[in-house]
Amino acid sequence: MGSLNVNRNVSDAFYRYKMPRLMAKVEGKGNGIKTVIVNMAEVAKAIGRPATYPTKFFGCELGAQTQFDFKHDRFIVNGAHDAGKLQDLLDGFIRKYVLCPECDNPETELMISTRKGTIHQGCKACGYYGSLESNHKLNAYILKNPPNLNPAAQGSSLTEGKRNKRSKKHGGENGEGGRSSSPEDNNTELIVQAPEKLAEDDGNDKWAVDVSEAAVRARMQDLTDGAKGLTIDEDTDKTEKERMDIFYNKVQKARDSGLISDSITIKEIVAEAERLEVKSKATLVLAELLFDDKIHLQLKKHRVLFLRFCHEDQKAQRYLLGGIEQVIGLHKSSLLPKVAAILKLFYDADILEESVLLDWASKISKKYVSKELSQEIHNNANQFITWLREAEEEEESGEDSDDDVEIEYNDRVHTSTLKAKPVPPVVAKSNVDDNEDDVDIDAI
Repeated sequence: MGSLNVNRNVSDAFYRYKMPRLMAKVEGKGNGIKTVIVNMAEVAKAIGRPATYPTKFFGCELGAQTQFDFKHDRFIVNGAHDAGKLQDLLDGFIRKYVLCPECDNPETELMISTRKGTIHQGCKACGYYGSLESNHKLNAYILKNPPNLNPAAQGSSLTEGKRNKRSKKHGGENGEGGRSSSPEDNNTELIVQAPEKLAEDDGNDKWAVDVSEAAVRARMQDLTDGAKGLTIDEDTDKTEKERMDIFYNKVQKARDSGLISDSITIKEIVAEAERLEVKSKATLVLAELLFDDKIHLQLKKHRVLFLRFCHEDQKAQRYLLGGIEQVIGLHKSSLLPKVAAILKLFYDADILEESVLLDWASKISKKYVSKELSQEIHNNANQFITWLREAEEEEESGEDSDDDVEIEYNDRVHTSTLKAKPVPPVVAKSNVDDNEDDVDIDAI
C-alpha cells in the first residue's frame, strides 16, 4: 500500500517521518457491521502513540463504539467506514496529538499528570514544552490511560495500583506513618536531582517515562505551575457570556485574517467552542459575524464550518435559526421578502433539518427579534414551510415514485450516509450561471 508522510501537509518526497497507509476492512452485516483497522498497530508505532488513542479518536469523531483486541492486534470501530475517511481523521489526530505546535515535527511525547488532570506535550526536536492545545473528548480517555501503561490493561485503574505499591514501599523504608514520595508530593527533591537519580528512585514506576533533559524540564514545569493548563480551567469557570465573548473574538480574528474557510482554522474554531463548552450556542456568533445581506453567497463560502457545528445537533440548528432571524432584522428591506428562499438554501445545504424547520415554524418567539418582526419572518416563510409539510406527508404516505426522489451523497465530517430528499416543485428555482459562483436570490 506504500507509505505516507506523517504530516501530509508536507509534500517533500524525502520527508523523514513516514507511516503506513491506513488499511480498513469492513466485517459483518446489519447491526453487527464493523470496521477493522488492519494495520493500526504499525501506524501507531510510526506516529509514536498507543494504537488505542487514534482508534478511540475515530470513535469520538464518528460517534461510534470502539473495541480493542490486543492479543490479535485488532482495533475496531463499529459501523462501515471508508479507509480514505479514516485516513483523513487520522490527519486530525496527528495534528492535535502528535505534531509539535512550534516546529511541526512529530518527535513529541505526551506527559500526563493524573492528579492535576493535565496533559502536556514535549518536543525532542526543538525543546518545546507546553500544555496540550486540544480539548478533544479523547483527553479524558488519555488521562485514564496514560501512554506508558501496558496497553492491554488500559481502561483499568492501573495507576491506583501502582500508587499503592509505591506507598507501601516508601512506607516500609520510612517507618510507620511514612508517606509516599511521589513526584507530586516532593517537588523540591525532583527539581534538584539529576536524571540518573530520578530513574534510580522511580524504578519501574509510571513516572520513569523518560530521563532525557527535555522530559525532566517538562516534569519540573508541570509540578511547579502548569500555567497553561490552569488558563484553560479558568476559562471554563467563567460565565457563559464571558465564554461567548472569548469565542466571538476568536471567530472575528479568523474572519478578519481571511483564513476562516481554511480547514485547519475551521478545526481550531470548533475546538475552541468545545473547550469553552459553547458549541451549540456558537452558531449565534457565527451568524452574526459571517452573514449580512449577501447571506446566499456567504452560506456557500462557510458551509463546511456550519456543518461542523450543526450536523446532528438540533440545538445548534435552533440557535442558528435565531441568528438568521437577527440578520434578517438587520437587513429587513432586502432579506425579509426572501425568507423562504434563504431557509431553502440552508435546507438544501443540509445545515437545517426538516424537523427543526417545522418545529421553528410552529411557534412565534420574541427571543431573538421583536414578536412583530418574528411574525413577519414566519409569514414570509410560509411558502417554503407549506412545501416542506406536503413533502413530509407524501413521504409518510409512501406515494412517492422513484422519479420524485433525488438521492444525494452526504459526505459529512462525522458519518457518511445516503439521504433521500424530495425534489421540490417549482417553488424555488436557482438561476446559476455556469461561469459564476453567485446565486440570484431574487429568482428563488
